[in-house]
Amino acid sequence: MCSSDLKVNCAALPENLLESELFGYVKGAFTGADQDKPGRFQEADRGTIFLDEIGDLPLSLQAKFLRVLEDKEFYPLGSRKTVRVDVRIIAATNRGLENLVETRGFRRDLFYRLNVMHIQLPPLRDRKDDIPLIIRPIVRKLCSARATPSHEISRNALKVLLNYHYPGNVRELQNILEHALIVCMGHVIEPEHLPLHLQEQFP
Repeated sequence: MCSSDLKVNCAALPENLLESELFGYVKGAFTGADQDKPGRFQEADRGTIFLDEIGDLPLSLQAKFLRVLEDKEFYPLGSRKTVRVDVRIIAATNRGLENLVETRGFRRDLFYRLNVMHIQLPPLRDRKDDIPLIIRPIVRKLCSARATPSHEISRNALKVLLNYHYPGNVRELQNILEHALIVCMGHVIEPEHLPLHLQEQFP
């Protein structure tokens, strides 16, 4: 991503903090707001904002978010003046938005406004051929964060990883690899370095 491309996890923040994170606020908007603070939409102006877990966006914020999509403008917290932005919005969710719409957990108009280009990503268990391609960058990233040399995956360990069904999808794969890197004392991940439930399932 370039400097004006940002990511926001809608499930990671409580509602009041999420609103100020997305839309920003002006000085005096609430206790402790001693200066203006731009929100993520302003920071991503002329760029892209990726909203992860959009299905967790509170209903109270969905109308304000819809206005950004429709009119390219919004009110920061505590402000009487609108801010105009030009952003491309990409959203992702692991929840069925159609079901949320039917149960009134997600606005119907916002759903159709977001659903311009819909990409359905199959679960990891249905694309086993992708697993080796996904493992490499995850291992490199984890090793870089730990300031350790990159590790290799042995053939037997890879066989275990290819046969697992991954109910937690890519996040679970990342946790499995992180566990293996912590346990592994050498530079090659073997089956005995994988979590115990995998070793028991594939002895």
